[in-house]
Amino acid sequence: MSGAQGTPDAEQAGRRVEEVLDRLAASGDRAACDAAEELVRVLMEFYGGGFARAMDLLGRHPERPAREAVDALLRDELVAGLLVLHGLHPHDAPTRIDHALAALPQQVESTGFDPATGELRLRTADSGGCGCGGSRDALDETVRDTLAAFAPEVTAVTWEADAGSGPVLLQIGAGPPGCSSPGPDGRSAAITAP
Repeated sequence: MSGAQGTPDAEQAGRRVEEVLDRLAASGDRAACDAAEELVRVLMEFYGGGFARAMDLLGRHPERPAREAVDALLRDELVAGLLVLHGLHPHDAPTRIDHALAALPQQVESTGFDPATGELRLRTADSGGCGCGGSRDALDETVRDTLAAFAPEVTAVTWEADAGSGPVLLQIGAGPPGCSSPGPDGRSAAITAP
């Protein structure tokens, strides 16, 4: 089933798929035959989508250097996922985890990855704000989806206490004269963080 230099031959691979589907159809098990045909369709869509994305990314700037083109492919979730799936991604798991975390809409930092268990420990970076960002559940789902594409070795995510965790308290009190407009009692009020 190999063409030049040991690469798969598309025509022979197509014939083998047809032979397997024909054998299933001949067995009389309609449910197994339908499932196999659905599996082939799903895989064709997945790989077709990956190739289409790769061609789109490469075709956007055909004049760019090869290294930039490869970087664009590696940053794409679908293409990166296909490369990881086949052991072709050039980066190790920790590097891919870092790239995945950098792509998130909120700053998340890794506090450690255990390759033996697949556990990744994370925490949100200290935003210095009131902690009123999006929900942890939504962030957790986004993190897991992104990691599934870039680093499927991560099988468990554990959230640790945020850096500098604890509520940020604001003190409301009288401020120096002229720092804000006076309140109804004629005194100026200011909000200061401790």
